[in-house]
Amino acid sequence: MLQAGIVGLPNVGKSTLFNALTAQEAALAANYPFATIEPNVGVVAVPDERLPVLEKMNKAQKVIPATVEFVDIAGLVRGASKGEGLGNQFLANIRETDAVIQVVRCFEDENIVHVEGSVNSVRDIETIQIELALADLASVEKRRDKASRSAKSGDKIAKAELGVLDKIQPVLEEGRSARAVDLTKEEAAIARQFFLLTTKPTIYAANVDEETLLNADENPHVQAVKKHAAQENAEVVVICAKIEAELVALEPDERKEFLADLGVTSSGVDKLIKSAYKMLGLMSFLTAGEKEVRAWTIPIGTKAPRAAGEIHSDIERGFIRAEIVSYDDLISAGSNAAAREKGLTRLEGKDYVMQEGDIVNFRFNV
Repeated sequence: MLQAGIVGLPNVGKSTLFNALTAQEAALAANYPFATIEPNVGVVAVPDERLPVLEKMNKAQKVIPATVEFVDIAGLVRGASKGEGLGNQFLANIRETDAVIQVVRCFEDENIVHVEGSVNSVRDIETIQIELALADLASVEKRRDKASRSAKSGDKIAKAELGVLDKIQPVLEEGRSARAVDLTKEEAAIARQFFLLTTKPTIYAANVDEETLLNADENPHVQAVKKHAAQENAEVVVICAKIEAELVALEPDERKEFLADLGVTSSGVDKLIKSAYKMLGLMSFLTAGEKEVRAWTIPIGTKAPRAAGEIHSDIERGFIRAEIVSYDDLISAGSNAAAREKGLTRLEGKDYVMQEGDIVNFRFNV
Protein backbone atom coordinates (compact mmCIF):
# COMPACT_ATOMS: atom_id res chain seq x y z
CA MET A 1 0.00 0.00 0.00
CA LEU A 2 1.29 3.48 -0.87
CA GLN A 3 2.06 5.73 2.10
CA ALA A 4 1.79 9.45 2.80
CA GLY A 5 4.19 10.61 5.50
CA ILE A 6 3.14 13.35 7.93
CA VAL A 7 6.12 15.59 8.69
CA GLY A 8 6.82 18.94 10.30
CA LEU A 9 8.74 20.69 13.03
CA PRO A 10 8.06 19.60 16.64
CA ASN A 11 4.84 20.94 18.20
CA VAL A 12 3.06 21.99 14.99
CA GLY A 13 0.17 19.52 15.44
CA LYS A 14 1.42 16.44 13.55
CA SER A 15 0.40 13.85 16.11
CA THR A 16 -2.89 15.61 16.84
CA LEU A 17 -3.66 15.51 13.12
CA PHE A 18 -2.61 11.87 12.89
CA ASN A 19 -4.96 10.99 15.75
CA ALA A 20 -7.79 12.75 13.92
CA LEU A 21 -6.95 11.02 10.65
CA THR A 22 -6.90 7.58 12.18
CA ALA A 23 -9.70 8.30 14.70
CA GLN A 24 -7.59 6.93 17.51
CA GLU A 25 -5.13 8.03 20.16
CA ALA A 26 -2.28 6.01 18.63
CA ALA A 27 0.14 8.93 18.58
CA LEU A 28 1.28 10.70 21.75
CA ALA A 29 0.23 14.33 21.40
CA ALA A 30 2.49 16.07 23.89
CA ASN A 31 3.81 19.59 24.32
CA TYR A 32 7.48 18.78 23.87
CA PRO A 33 9.77 17.85 20.95
CA PHE A 34 10.00 14.25 19.69
CA ALA A 35 6.76 13.02 21.24
CA THR A 36 6.71 10.68 18.25
CA ILE A 37 9.89 8.61 18.10
CA GLU A 38 8.92 5.45 16.25
CA PRO A 39 6.72 6.27 13.26
CA ASN A 40 3.04 5.50 13.85
CA VAL A 41 1.19 3.98 10.91
CA GLY A 42 -2.55 4.19 10.32
CA VAL A 43 -4.78 2.86 7.53
CA VAL A 44 -7.49 5.45 6.88
CA ALA A 45 -10.79 5.13 5.01
CA VAL A 46 -11.13 7.49 2.06
CA PRO A 47 -14.34 9.54 2.44
CA ASP A 48 -16.69 8.71 -0.44
CA GLU A 49 -20.16 10.21 -0.51
CA ARG A 50 -21.17 7.77 -3.27
CA LEU A 51 -21.01 4.68 -1.08
CA PRO A 52 -24.01 5.40 1.21
CA VAL A 53 -26.12 6.22 -1.87
CA LEU A 54 -25.20 2.91 -3.52
CA GLU A 55 -25.73 1.09 -0.22
CA LYS A 56 -29.30 2.36 -0.04
CA MET A 57 -29.97 1.73 -3.74
CA ASN A 58 -28.76 -1.89 -3.54
CA LYS A 59 -29.87 -2.58 0.05
CA ALA A 60 -26.31 -3.79 0.59
CA GLN A 61 -25.34 -5.80 3.65
CA LYS A 62 -22.02 -3.97 4.08
CA VAL A 63 -19.92 -1.13 2.71
CA ILE A 64 -16.15 -1.25 2.23
CA PRO A 65 -14.40 2.05 1.43
CA ALA A 66 -11.04 2.55 -0.21
CA THR A 67 -8.14 3.13 2.17
CA VAL A 68 -4.87 5.05 2.25
CA GLU A 69 -1.96 4.67 4.66
CA PHE A 70 -0.56 7.55 6.71
CA VAL A 71 2.71 7.54 8.66
CA ASP A 72 3.34 9.96 11.55
CA ILE A 73 7.07 10.73 11.44
CA ALA A 74 9.20 12.25 14.22
CA GLY A 75 9.60 16.03 14.26
CA LEU A 76 12.58 17.53 12.44
CA VAL A 77 14.94 20.29 13.58
CA ARG A 78 17.78 22.24 11.98
CA GLY A 79 20.78 20.05 11.24
CA ALA A 80 18.73 16.91 10.53
CA SER A 81 20.72 16.29 7.35
CA LYS A 82 23.81 16.06 9.60
CA GLY A 83 22.11 13.83 12.14
CA GLU A 84 20.92 16.49 14.60
CA GLY A 85 17.94 15.57 16.80
CA LEU A 86 16.38 12.49 15.24
CA GLY A 87 17.57 13.59 11.80
CA ASN A 88 18.94 10.31 10.48
CA GLN A 89 15.81 8.45 11.51
CA PHE A 90 13.56 11.20 10.10
CA LEU A 91 15.26 11.06 6.71
CA ALA A 92 15.11 7.26 6.62
CA ASN A 93 11.39 7.27 7.51
CA ILE A 94 10.46 9.90 4.94
CA ARG A 95 12.49 8.14 2.24
CA GLU A 96 10.20 5.12 2.60
CA THR A 97 7.02 7.13 1.96
CA ASP A 98 5.51 7.90 -1.45
CA ALA A 99 4.21 11.40 -0.68
CA VAL A 100 4.62 14.05 2.01
CA ILE A 101 2.10 15.98 4.09
CA GLN A 102 3.93 18.78 5.89
CA VAL A 103 1.98 20.21 8.81
CA VAL A 104 2.68 23.93 9.10
CA ARG A 105 1.76 25.85 12.23
CA CYS A 106 -0.43 28.83 11.29
CA PHE A 107 -1.69 29.81 14.72
CA GLU A 108 -0.39 31.76 17.72
CA ASP A 109 -0.57 30.18 21.19
CA GLU A 110 1.82 31.18 23.95
CA ASN A 111 0.99 27.97 25.82
CA ILE A 112 2.41 25.79 23.03
CA VAL A 113 6.17 25.98 22.70
CA HIS A 114 7.60 26.62 19.21
CA VAL A 115 11.01 25.06 18.64
CA GLU A 116 12.21 28.27 16.91
CA GLY A 117 10.71 30.58 19.55
CA SER A 118 8.11 32.18 17.25
CA VAL A 119 5.56 31.28 14.59
CA ASN A 120 6.71 31.84 11.02
CA SER A 121 5.12 29.46 8.52
CA VAL A 122 7.50 30.04 5.60
CA ARG A 123 10.58 29.79 7.82
CA ASP A 124 9.25 26.47 9.16
CA ILE A 125 8.66 25.16 5.64
CA GLU A 126 12.12 26.26 4.56
CA THR A 127 13.75 24.66 7.62
CA ILE A 128 12.50 21.25 6.54
CA GLN A 129 12.97 22.02 2.85
CA ILE A 130 16.64 22.95 3.36
CA GLU A 131 17.35 19.81 5.37
CA LEU A 132 15.75 17.61 2.71
CA ALA A 133 17.53 19.52 -0.05
CA LEU A 134 20.90 19.04 1.70
CA ALA A 135 20.23 15.30 2.00
CA ASP A 136 19.29 15.22 -1.70
CA LEU A 137 22.36 17.23 -2.63
CA ALA A 138 24.59 14.58 -1.07
CA SER A 139 22.75 11.91 -3.09
CA VAL A 140 23.03 13.94 -6.30
CA GLU A 141 26.77 14.50 -5.86
CA LYS A 142 27.34 10.74 -5.45
CA ARG A 143 25.15 10.06 -8.48
CA ARG A 144 27.05 12.64 -10.50
CA ASP A 145 30.42 11.04 -9.73
CA LYS A 146 29.16 7.67 -10.90
CA ALA A 147 27.46 9.06 -14.02
CA SER A 148 30.51 11.14 -14.97
CA ARG A 149 32.74 8.06 -15.01
CA SER A 150 30.26 6.16 -17.17
CA ALA A 151 29.67 9.10 -19.51
CA LYS A 152 33.39 9.31 -20.33
CA SER A 153 33.15 5.86 -21.86
CA GLY A 154 30.27 7.00 -24.10
CA ASP A 155 27.36 5.68 -22.00
CA LYS A 156 24.29 7.49 -23.40
CA ILE A 157 22.16 6.76 -20.33
CA ALA A 158 24.81 8.29 -18.08
CA LYS A 159 25.00 11.37 -20.31
CA ALA A 160 21.21 11.78 -20.07
CA GLU A 161 21.46 11.48 -16.27
CA LEU A 162 24.13 14.18 -16.16
CA GLY A 163 21.86 16.50 -18.13
CA VAL A 164 19.12 16.10 -15.53
CA LEU A 165 21.55 16.42 -12.64
CA ASP A 166 22.80 19.69 -14.18
CA LYS A 167 19.28 21.07 -13.80
CA ILE A 168 18.58 19.71 -10.32
CA GLN A 169 21.86 20.33 -8.49
CA PRO A 170 21.89 24.16 -8.65
CA VAL A 171 18.34 24.28 -7.25
CA LEU A 172 19.27 22.00 -4.35
CA GLU A 173 22.35 24.11 -3.67
CA GLU A 174 19.99 27.06 -3.14
CA GLY A 175 18.12 25.01 -0.52
CA ARG A 176 15.05 24.66 -2.76
CA SER A 177 13.04 21.56 -3.69
CA ALA A 178 13.78 19.55 -6.81
CA ARG A 179 10.01 19.77 -7.45
CA ALA A 180 10.61 23.35 -8.55
CA VAL A 181 12.79 22.24 -11.48
CA ASP A 182 11.09 22.39 -14.88
CA LEU A 183 11.72 18.96 -16.44
CA THR A 184 10.43 17.35 -19.63
CA LYS A 185 8.48 14.10 -19.36
CA GLU A 186 11.61 12.14 -20.29
CA GLU A 187 13.77 14.06 -17.81
CA ALA A 188 11.21 13.54 -15.04
CA ALA A 189 11.35 9.77 -15.68
CA ILE A 190 15.14 9.88 -15.24
CA ALA A 191 14.84 12.03 -12.09
CA ARG A 192 12.48 9.48 -10.49
CA GLN A 193 15.33 6.98 -10.54
CA PHE A 194 17.29 9.22 -8.17
CA PHE A 195 14.65 8.76 -5.41
CA LEU A 196 15.11 12.29 -4.14
CA LEU A 197 13.22 13.42 -1.05
CA THR A 198 12.30 16.81 -2.51
CA THR A 199 10.68 15.33 -5.62
CA LYS A 200 8.01 13.58 -3.55
CA PRO A 201 4.50 15.02 -4.13
CA THR A 202 3.72 17.38 -1.25
CA ILE A 203 0.68 18.81 0.51
CA TYR A 204 1.07 21.60 3.03
CA ALA A 205 -1.48 21.16 5.84
CA ALA A 206 -1.92 24.70 7.15
CA ASN A 207 -2.90 24.14 10.78
CA VAL A 208 -5.02 27.06 12.01
CA ASP A 209 -6.94 27.75 15.24
CA GLU A 210 -10.72 27.85 15.72
CA GLU A 211 -10.84 31.64 15.49
CA THR A 212 -9.37 31.78 11.97
CA LEU A 213 -10.72 28.55 10.47
CA LEU A 214 -13.80 30.14 8.92
CA ASN A 215 -11.78 32.97 7.33
CA ALA A 216 -8.54 31.09 6.79
CA ASP A 217 -7.69 33.00 3.61
CA GLU A 218 -7.32 36.13 5.77
CA ASN A 219 -4.81 34.39 8.05
CA PRO A 220 -1.38 35.89 7.12
CA HIS A 221 0.39 32.59 7.87
CA VAL A 222 -1.95 30.71 5.50
CA GLN A 223 -1.46 33.37 2.84
CA ALA A 224 2.31 32.92 3.12
CA VAL A 225 2.03 29.13 2.86
CA LYS A 226 -0.11 29.35 -0.28
CA LYS A 227 2.30 31.80 -1.90
CA HIS A 228 5.23 29.52 -1.17
CA ALA A 229 3.39 26.38 -2.37
CA ALA A 230 2.56 28.02 -5.70
CA GLN A 231 6.28 28.42 -6.40
CA GLU A 232 7.04 24.73 -6.09
CA ASN A 233 4.04 22.87 -7.45
CA ALA A 234 2.63 21.86 -4.04
CA GLU A 235 -0.94 21.80 -2.73
CA VAL A 236 -2.33 23.48 0.40
CA VAL A 237 -5.16 22.16 2.58
CA VAL A 238 -6.34 24.23 5.56
CA ILE A 239 -7.12 22.21 8.70
CA CYS A 240 -7.69 22.84 12.39
CA ALA A 241 -6.13 19.77 13.98
CA LYS A 242 -7.58 20.64 17.40
CA ILE A 243 -11.17 20.69 16.07
CA GLU A 244 -10.59 17.56 13.98
CA ALA A 245 -9.40 15.73 17.10
CA GLU A 246 -12.60 16.77 18.89
CA LEU A 247 -14.74 15.55 15.98
CA VAL A 248 -13.38 12.02 16.43
CA ALA A 249 -15.45 11.52 19.60
CA LEU A 250 -18.74 12.55 17.91
CA GLU A 251 -21.29 10.57 15.94
CA PRO A 252 -21.63 11.42 12.21
CA ASP A 253 -24.77 13.56 12.70
CA GLU A 254 -23.18 15.33 15.66
CA ARG A 255 -20.08 16.08 13.56
CA LYS A 256 -22.20 17.75 10.89
CA GLU A 257 -23.98 19.82 13.51
CA PHE A 258 -20.67 20.77 15.16
CA LEU A 259 -19.17 21.89 11.84
CA ALA A 260 -22.34 23.78 10.93
CA ASP A 261 -22.14 25.68 14.22
CA LEU A 262 -18.62 26.71 13.20
CA GLY A 263 -19.88 27.78 9.77
CA VAL A 264 -17.82 25.08 8.02
CA THR A 265 -19.38 22.73 5.47
CA SER A 266 -16.89 19.87 5.59
CA SER A 267 -14.05 18.43 7.63
CA GLY A 268 -10.53 19.52 6.77
CA VAL A 269 -9.35 15.98 7.45
CA ASP A 270 -11.75 14.64 4.79
CA LYS A 271 -10.28 17.10 2.28
CA LEU A 272 -6.77 16.10 3.29
CA ILE A 273 -7.43 12.37 2.91
CA LYS A 274 -8.96 12.87 -0.53
CA SER A 275 -6.09 15.09 -1.62
CA ALA A 276 -3.50 12.59 -0.38
CA TYR A 277 -5.28 9.73 -2.18
CA LYS A 278 -5.22 11.65 -5.45
CA MET A 279 -1.67 12.89 -4.91
CA LEU A 280 -0.52 9.29 -4.56
CA GLY A 281 -1.86 8.71 -8.07
CA LEU A 282 -4.79 6.60 -6.87
CA MET A 283 -8.44 6.40 -7.88
CA SER A 284 -11.45 4.22 -7.11
CA PHE A 285 -13.75 2.06 -9.16
CA LEU A 286 -16.89 0.70 -7.54
CA THR A 287 -18.78 -2.58 -7.32
CA ALA A 288 -22.32 -2.64 -5.99
CA GLY A 289 -24.75 -5.40 -5.10
CA GLU A 290 -26.83 -6.79 -2.26
CA LYS A 291 -23.84 -8.50 -0.66
CA GLU A 292 -21.65 -5.39 -0.54
CA VAL A 293 -20.84 -1.99 -1.97
CA ARG A 294 -17.12 -1.48 -2.31
CA ALA A 295 -14.57 1.05 -3.54
CA TRP A 296 -11.50 -0.60 -5.05
CA THR A 297 -8.18 1.24 -5.20
CA ILE A 298 -6.15 1.27 -8.42
CA PRO A 299 -3.46 3.54 -9.88
CA ILE A 300 -4.79 6.23 -12.21
CA GLY A 301 -4.48 4.94 -15.80
CA THR A 302 -5.15 1.28 -14.95
CA LYS A 303 -6.74 -0.82 -17.70
CA ALA A 304 -9.82 -2.97 -17.09
CA PRO A 305 -8.17 -6.43 -16.82
CA ARG A 306 -5.66 -5.19 -14.23
CA ALA A 307 -8.49 -3.56 -12.28
CA ALA A 308 -10.34 -6.89 -12.35
CA GLY A 309 -7.27 -8.48 -10.80
CA GLU A 310 -7.75 -6.31 -7.70
CA ILE A 311 -10.90 -8.31 -7.03
CA HIS A 312 -9.41 -11.71 -7.91
CA SER A 313 -6.54 -12.94 -10.07
CA ASP A 314 -8.92 -15.42 -11.79
CA ILE A 315 -11.10 -12.54 -13.02
CA GLU A 316 -8.05 -10.86 -14.57
CA ARG A 317 -6.87 -14.15 -16.11
CA GLY A 318 -10.26 -14.96 -17.61
CA PHE A 319 -11.31 -11.37 -18.42
CA ILE A 320 -13.84 -11.06 -21.26
CA ARG A 321 -15.55 -7.70 -20.88
CA ALA A 322 -16.29 -5.05 -18.28
CA GLU A 323 -19.91 -3.97 -17.95
CA ILE A 324 -19.69 -0.34 -16.84
CA VAL A 325 -21.99 2.49 -15.87
CA SER A 326 -20.67 5.74 -14.44
CA TYR A 327 -21.91 6.72 -10.99
CA ASP A 328 -23.44 9.97 -12.27
CA ASP A 329 -25.30 8.15 -15.06
CA LEU A 330 -26.63 5.54 -12.64
CA ILE A 331 -27.91 8.16 -10.22
CA SER A 332 -29.55 10.17 -13.01
CA ALA A 333 -31.25 6.99 -14.31
CA GLY A 334 -32.38 5.92 -10.85
CA SER A 335 -31.57 2.21 -11.10
CA ASN A 336 -29.40 -0.31 -12.92
CA ALA A 337 -32.38 -1.45 -15.00
CA ALA A 338 -33.20 2.11 -16.05
CA ALA A 339 -29.53 2.77 -16.90
CA ARG A 340 -29.54 -0.26 -19.22
CA GLU A 341 -32.80 0.81 -20.86
CA LYS A 342 -31.38 4.27 -21.56
CA GLY A 343 -28.19 2.82 -23.04
CA LEU A 344 -26.04 4.24 -20.25
CA THR A 345 -24.46 0.88 -19.46
CA ARG A 346 -21.70 -0.15 -21.85
CA LEU A 347 -19.33 -3.05 -22.48
CA GLU A 348 -15.61 -2.30 -22.51
CA GLY A 349 -12.68 -4.49 -23.57
CA LYS A 350 -9.10 -5.12 -22.50
CA ASP A 351 -7.78 -1.72 -23.61
CA TYR A 352 -10.32 0.31 -21.63
CA VAL A 353 -8.71 2.68 -19.14
CA MET A 354 -10.72 2.81 -15.93
CA GLN A 355 -12.27 6.13 -14.90
CA GLU A 356 -12.96 7.48 -11.41
CA GLY A 357 -16.41 6.38 -10.28
CA ASP A 358 -16.91 3.58 -12.81
CA ILE A 359 -19.37 1.03 -11.40
CA VAL A 360 -18.26 -2.29 -12.81
CA ASN A 361 -19.41 -5.85 -13.30
CA PHE A 362 -16.60 -7.92 -14.80
CA ARG A 363 -17.44 -10.76 -17.18
CA PHE A 364 -14.88 -13.56 -17.17
CA ASN A 365 -14.37 -17.24 -17.93
CA VAL A 366 -11.77 -19.47 -16.30
